[in-house]
Amino acid sequence: MDTITLKTVFESENIRFVEVSESLVDDYLVMINDVENVQRYIRRTYTPREPFTGEQEIGWVNEQIREKTIVFSMMEKKNDSFIGNISLMNPDDYAAELGIAVTAAKQDSGYGSEAIPAILAYGFDTLGLKKITLKVNPENARAIHVYNKCGFREYDRTYEHIFMEAYNKQPLSYNKS
Repeated sequence: MDTITLKTVFESENIRFVEVSESLVDDYLVMINDVENVQRYIRRTYTPREPFTGEQEIGWVNEQIREKTIVFSMMEKKNDSFIGNISLMNPDDYAAELGIAVTAAKQDSGYGSEAIPAILAYGFDTLGLKKITLKVNPENARAIHVYNKCGFREYDRTYEHIFMEAYNKQPLSYNKS
């Protein structure tokens, strides 16, 4: 991986949070087209579809850059391998919605438990947010466990979603680059 082209925005102990990049499109495609381990949890109602293409992912990257979306690719510090993406969607002066996807090869490695407090610290300390919410698929027990561990609490539930929130109540930290 060419680390020069990936601009680090902040870090945690084992993760570099970098700007999204066209150089990671192949990694994005592996992750987003993994129906069993990733896509079924991030697409609320799954219906079979054609796999995402490189052109579509390049378009997505360019849209994130153009719109200055708060989305980061997570890179493992020890070998600079791709972990996944994390974002704060629809931010306003008070709140944003957390989104995270971890590629199958990096699941069950503790990266979610490390990344979520880091993005909470970034949202609260850098962006001045007071609340961060999320929607999670009720079938994703592993993610629900991590969200609870990271301070999120359920506030509503439907057949399709569990709604959770975390407030800026305590000091969190991350390493600015």
